[in-house]
Amino acid sequence: MFGLFKKKSKKDKLQEQYAKLMEEAHKLSHSDRKAADHKMADAEAIAKEIEALKD
Repeated sequence: MFGLFKKKSKKDKLQEQYAKLMEEAHKLSHSDRKAADHKMADAEAIAKEIEALKD
């Protein structure tokens, strides 16, 4: 209950965005491979940002 109004950290926001992009890429991979590859590239850039925050 106390975590109900807790603000999300930048890392949490990036992880959610990464998961969303990966899900969209998976759905697009069945119909539009080029768009799926673009989403995967965006997700990879976010993954690098997350990794940079760990240091």
